Amino acid sequence: MIRIGIVGIGAMGAGHANQIASGAVPGAELAAVCDADSKRLEAFPDTEHFTDHKKMFDSGAIDAVMIATPHYFHTPLSLDAIQAGIHLLVDKPLGVHKADCERTIKAYEDRDRQDLVFAVMFNQRTRPIYRKLKSLIDNGELGKIRRINWTITDWFRSEFYFRAGGWRATWKGEGGGVLLNQCPHQLDLMQWLFGMPCRVRSFGALGKYHEIEVEDEVTSYLEYPDGTTGVFIASTGEAPGTNRLEIAAERGRLIIENDEISWLRNEIPTAEFSSSTTERFAKPPVWEVRVPVEEATVQEHAAVIGAFVKAVSGEGNLIAEGIEGIRSVELGNAMLYSMLKDTTVEMPLDGAAYESMLNELIENSNFEKKTVDPGIASADEMSKSF
Repeated sequence: MIRIGIVGIGAMGAGHANQIASGAVPGAELAAVCDADSKRLEAFPDTEHFTDHKKMFDSGAIDAVMIATPHYFHTPLSLDAIQAGIHLLVDKPLGVHKADCERTIKAYEDRDRQDLVFAVMFNQRTRPIYRKLKSLIDNGELGKIRRINWTITDWFRSEFYFRAGGWRATWKGEGGGVLLNQCPHQLDLMQWLFGMPCRVRSFGALGKYHEIEVEDEVTSYLEYPDGTTGVFIASTGEAPGTNRLEIAAERGRLIIENDEISWLRNEIPTAEFSSSTTERFAKPPVWEVRVPVEEATVQEHAAVIGAFVKAVSGEGNLIAEGIEGIRSVELGNAMLYSMLKDTTVEMPLDGAAYESMLNELIENSNFEKKTVDPGIASADEMSKSF
């Protein structure tokens, strides 16, 4: 059994702890929980309790740790875990900004213990619909991709949501808004599926729909080295909102929406048809293809934790290696930097420049956060957040 400790027993951390404690992750044992608020630990009476993460790391009680704290703590906790030789799984995002992610990755690459496992919680990579899409792309079934359009605005959040955490939706406490909190999974999927863009131009607004100081609406235009273009739209202010990924490729148009894949497949690739037809207004004939998608057989987070446990045991591969976590952070950082600086960002992003901008936002902030006591989130309430 791999003995796992969890740092941060908020809504997400408690959810992970309950999964492990319930036996949903074979080979894993919930050995310890850690939180600065000792009251949160009372929900797990059968594990060791810590209010100091370093004491937990040094206790010998755990083989591996999951970090599920507010975002700014991800980097220092990761550095301490690596130094202590503890296998590490970090909830998204890997860090608030690229420079912090680089610090974690450098510490991992410079480590003395070569068998240390380092992973990041990108559970949406386990979804059958995205795994099917990746296979279609990687196998060349779609042909060259020309355009990507992802509208992901079904992240509606109430004013109560933002007031239910003193750290949330502030530059100092969270470091960003929809791009850093809600969208890391989609940003990860964007780079996992299509690679990193070479140029980013973004527009958006800070506190447009909520009493917050960070972004709650963003529209970004992406350019890729091979000429592919993309648009990424996100918001926490729309209801009911949309989650629609549209891909225009040589072999037709593919849409993912409502957990279904719709593909109008060109019988003749676009460029080939364009260069060979003798008609002025003709279009390639199409097939309406039904793309079968397997049903999920395991809960997403449990699948990531399970792969992590197997990797620690020397078996299997991770869902997402820790060093890959920098890409979604860099992409979100680039979008926000472009928006706030009103400029096009040439990739890779200058991590130091972004960190400097974020520090200025923190230093110059006079925002007064309104807070409420949310109580403990129920499992049903958390299920509505995804």
